[in-house]
This record gives sequence, C-alpha cells and structure tokens, in this order.
Amino acid sequence: MFFLMMGVAGLLLKYLEISPVAQLDWWIVLTPFGMAMAWWAWADASGYTKRQAIKEMDVRKQNRLEKQNAALGITTKPKRRRID
Repeated sequence: MFFLMMGVAGLLLKYLEISPVAQLDWWIVLTPFGMAMAWWAWADASGYTKRQAIKEMDVRKQNRLEKQNAALGITTKPKRRRID
C-alpha cells in the first residue's frame, strides 16, 4: 500500500508540474507501481497474504468467544505460569 500511495503522489506531482518531481523522468515516477506489483506477487506466492488473513480471523474469533463468555457470565482464569 505504501508503494501505491507513493506512486499516486508522484503521478500527481508530475502532472501538476511541481518541482523537483516535474524534472524527473516518467520511468522514475512510475517505479513505485512496479514495486507494488512485485510486492503483491511475492506476498501471494509466499503465502504472506494468507497468513495475515488467518491471524486476523483468529483475533476476531477470540474476541467473539470472549464476548459470548462474558455475556453468559463465564469467566476464564488466566493460565498459571509454571516457574522452573
């Protein structure tokens, strides 16, 4: 997302001819879009995107369970740490 925002900002500055971006070549201004495509390709190929989605679902699930238990009046005791 960072690369995409940088690309849009660069395009806007180049289009409005705001210095120093106005003097840059177009390929430099468009580079963040290529970097964003490379990031998305890597994230999908490596499973990073899927892992992040699973983490988010686990957090939502845990929050939902805690809310339901609180509504039922069920409190869970924190697990004791065993000191060795």
